[in-house]
Amino acid sequence: MDSRNKGKGFKLGLNGFGRIGKLTAWHHIGRKFFDEIIVNIGREAGTSISDIAHYLETDSTYGTLHQFLYGQKASSVVNDIDEKNGTIVADGIKIKFLRNSRNPAKIRWSDQGVKLVVETTGQFLDPTLAPDHPGGSVRGHLESGADKVIVSAPFKIADKGKAMPEDVVTTVMGINANDYDPRRHKIVSGASCTTTCLAHMIKPIINYFGSKRILSASMATVHAVTGSQEVLDRLPKTGAKDLRKNRSVMNNIILTTTGAANALRLVIPEMKQIGFIAESVRIPTSTGSLIILVLNLQEEISGESIRRELIKEIYRQAAAEDPKGYLVYSDKQNVSCDIIGMPGVAALIEGHETHTRTAEVTFDLEKVPGLEKDIISSLKEKIIKIPVTQAVIYGWYDNEMGGYVNILGDRTVSAAENM
Repeated sequence: MDSRNKGKGFKLGLNGFGRIGKLTAWHHIGRKFFDEIIVNIGREAGTSISDIAHYLETDSTYGTLHQFLYGQKASSVVNDIDEKNGTIVADGIKIKFLRNSRNPAKIRWSDQGVKLVVETTGQFLDPTLAPDHPGGSVRGHLESGADKVIVSAPFKIADKGKAMPEDVVTTVMGINANDYDPRRHKIVSGASCTTTCLAHMIKPIINYFGSKRILSASMATVHAVTGSQEVLDRLPKTGAKDLRKNRSVMNNIILTTTGAANALRLVIPEMKQIGFIAESVRIPTSTGSLIILVLNLQEEISGESIRRELIKEIYRQAAAEDPKGYLVYSDKQNVSCDIIGMPGVAALIEGHETHTRTAEVTFDLEKVPGLEKDIISSLKEKIIKIPVTQAVIYGWYDNEMGGYVNILGDRTVSAAENM
């Protein structure tokens, strides 16, 4: 992860200081690519910079910053707290906090010498909005001096009649990272933690079988809680439609939605040819999530059925050939805590629980839409049976620091190197 002395004085802008924002700061403090990080909080926090430093240094999921960097015997790496200038030094990296405005157009990155910004608030996801949009816009970062913006979430275009602008792109490292053209693209989405895991799970299958043999696919993510949920039951806001988001995360398994299917089609175009359903279930854990991927694969007319060992071997090979180690294969019996903090792992395949089942699917040709009657009448058999194998594959991922934040850090550094 260490990229020491490669930033050449390059400053990183960071908008938002929630879960992904703080852990992104941790990543780059440890990586040492950027010499300085400018964090826009957009409001006052606590009573002093010391309170913000305390928030940065401690974490209920991952421990303290110094232990994360150097182990259990390490001591604090946060010092030089400057209340007047709003700065601290964390393990040799200067961090400056801005607290005036959350609106990207009003941050004035140019005054800070920032050319690259990571947008982590989750609020500015529509790249079609003008920089001066009253509610704020991701393009406001460009207006206030940045040359590039990395967004830590999938794009969401409110006006469904608008097309994706030419200067934006969605990438998942290790899948379609080269789709990013530094000459053309100004705003880059790193998709989501779930899309990142899912892409690394399904890509080896497409590479081996081809998209035409995947008749259908579905996934459910058993996902840790996020900051958008409530600790205790709360009255819904005006106009709220999903009442489950207002129920206590501590006491419930909560059904919700995921945009992973739409984002997946952006990073793996072959998925447009495959019927795909994506669902999400939130559970009361702080991080460490699981994707259950179900695929229906068409069998060859001759030859052995697709077996469990073949699926496992596909992932073993793909993991062995992954130059970045984003995909990991395991024959161990894992639980969710085992993935927490595992650096740069997009998906850990649980080979122990990979399963397949082959059966024949019956089709009545007389009921197939668009098939001409004279063709049907010329056939001896009106009923055909096609062998189909259903495969169930499990993939673990740390939806915060270990997986998504570290891979987002790779995207950020890669973009910086090409600026």
